[in-house]
Amino acid sequence: MDHSTTAISFEKIWRDMEFLTNCFRQVLKELGEHELVNLLSQDGSKNYIPDDIKLNEKQIQVLSMYMQLMNLVEENAAVQYRRKLVDNKGMQAIRGSWSETFQRWKSQGLSQDQMQEILQKISVTPVLTAHPTEAKRISILELHREIYLKLIKLENSAYSSSERKLIADDIMTLLERWWRTGEIYLEKPTVEKERNNVVHYLSKVFPLALKKTDLQLRQSWLEMGFDPQKLSYPRLQFGSWVGGDRDGHPYVTAAITESTLKEQRKAALELINSQLNDLVSHLSFSKKRNPIPDILNKEIDKKVNLLGESGKIAAERNPYEPWRQFLTLMLVQLTNAMEEQNSPNQPIYNSPDDLLEDLRVLKTSLLEIGAKRIVEDLIFPTERMLQSFGFHLARLDIRQNSEFHDKAMEQILKATYPELPEYRSWNEEKRIDFLSEELKTNRPFGIAGKSFGPEADKVLDCYRVVRKHSEKYGPQGIGAFIVSMTRSLSDLLLVYVLMREAGLSCNTFQVVPLFETIDDLLASDKVMESFLRHPAYKKSEDGVQEVMLGYSDSNKDGGIIASRWNIYQAEEALTKTAEENDLRFKFFHGIGGTISRGGGKYHRFLESMPPGSLSGEMKLTVQGETISQQFANRLTASYNLEMLLSGTALQTGYSSFPQRTTTY
Repeated sequence: MDHSTTAISFEKIWRDMEFLTNCFRQVLKELGEHELVNLLSQDGSKNYIPDDIKLNEKQIQVLSMYMQLMNLVEENAAVQYRRKLVDNKGMQAIRGSWSETFQRWKSQGLSQDQMQEILQKISVTPVLTAHPTEAKRISILELHREIYLKLIKLENSAYSSSERKLIADDIMTLLERWWRTGEIYLEKPTVEKERNNVVHYLSKVFPLALKKTDLQLRQSWLEMGFDPQKLSYPRLQFGSWVGGDRDGHPYVTAAITESTLKEQRKAALELINSQLNDLVSHLSFSKKRNPIPDILNKEIDKKVNLLGESGKIAAERNPYEPWRQFLTLMLVQLTNAMEEQNSPNQPIYNSPDDLLEDLRVLKTSLLEIGAKRIVEDLIFPTERMLQSFGFHLARLDIRQNSEFHDKAMEQILKATYPELPEYRSWNEEKRIDFLSEELKTNRPFGIAGKSFGPEADKVLDCYRVVRKHSEKYGPQGIGAFIVSMTRSLSDLLLVYVLMREAGLSCNTFQVVPLFETIDDLLASDKVMESFLRHPAYKKSEDGVQEVMLGYSDSNKDGGIIASRWNIYQAEEALTKTAEENDLRFKFFHGIGGTISRGGGKYHRFLESMPPGSLSGEMKLTVQGETISQQFANRLTASYNLEMLLSGTALQTGYSSFPQRTTTY
């Protein structure tokens, strides 16, 4: 550890905290809250709270805001600490960074081509979840961001004393707005509000964090002296449970799932629209100063003919700026997709791949005139954003408890075969025999829209929403069908039968077990072995099957040590099962912010996995209570994404080149 750098960081924390505390005290004085002022010391080091005091609402808000300010100060100090560490010891000094990963691979004897091979395998999916303790309003998150930026401004020694006073005044204005707004929702957030919070991060924070993380990867690669043309960027996509997770969430209805899929698509299209408009403002190249490649002229003509009158009008706006012309035409086609209900017969982009093809035309034409830097700085980030967020923003997982599915099946059978005993009384062998026989036919139990009972109707209504959405827009917006408390093969086969009832193809979406208790973790490899060998199971084209491991419930069941040890053993056993069945498992880790939920630094969490168990595919939950802690600050967000991606790559190296890589 660099003790001098650490000492500077602690000094900075106390200096910044003292400054913000005094700003807050001044605001409270101006608002006439003199008693509240006494809760905060002038130097920010100690708050005066008598042991026997019963805090009222205002006192709680003061202390809550104080703690949030401390978090902002600590985040800023952590960013500055990492910068000083890089200056003093190089990029590889950042634990878990790309640079450190490359250095470790180099010391283990891996070549540039082998490192590239590992990077090509990496596919990471953070999944954002809701949580009742994460109740911050978006307006408060924006205020946090503004205060943070003002705090950074004060670090610029070029500002005069009067300019610094103005910045301090701005911070006090922000603190007053914060005080008058309130820290949290006064009522429990609805699913819609939780969804809005998640969409905010997905559309406003993660695109910028991804761009920063990609730049960090490129810089680390170049510092190794490697060929930039051989750099492969890992795949990063996002998932969400908000609006799809109905395990213990009675307010997550089929209507909520339907509106969530629509809202996420709308936000994704708006994100792309904003990015294309940004490109229009930057690509003002004149055809009088630049030779126009034939491919661009041909594609402009094709696009004008495709879009008709609206295309002609768009092309006339920038007659001497062909790259702007083409982008403006792309925007017309994208706008048609955004407004398809208002103009159903207009040409649209049917998929992200269609838009990516047009971006390739732009890239090819720019490279032809030697504008390589423009491609790297402007076109590549747009391609990456589209590959990560698509037209769906995040894949919505559909999760339900196995017991709920059992009740649903019992209601269906009661309405269809009233002479049969109740489904939940059947043993495992009888269930498997019955479900296996049913899966040999596409015949449903009832006519479309038939009501079977409350649980059955809720499950089938949700599945029908998924079917309609995927038929209209494609399956990209849907993640997996996750079965909480998976205990046996029948829990998984039952979802196939329910899919059939709703008209969903079991080949389109994966059914994913969630092994939670200690006993279920111990039996996980046997359950998956029977599932993979069942005639109804169809291997995906990429040969990857998702398996989810639960940290919270395994901890409740056996304690932290038993939970971690049995998850470790389950990963080892499941990895062997996957190899024997000629496929790879994508482990979906249900971790959270606290130790009891498996939380901690990403690179340390990843290094705790069994060597060789990570095949490049990685999925994990980002619990609602930790989203703002890890990703509200964009620099912290990019740092955490880098730790996640580089840590996944490091672990994947153990399975890709086991003879060359060793843990330490």
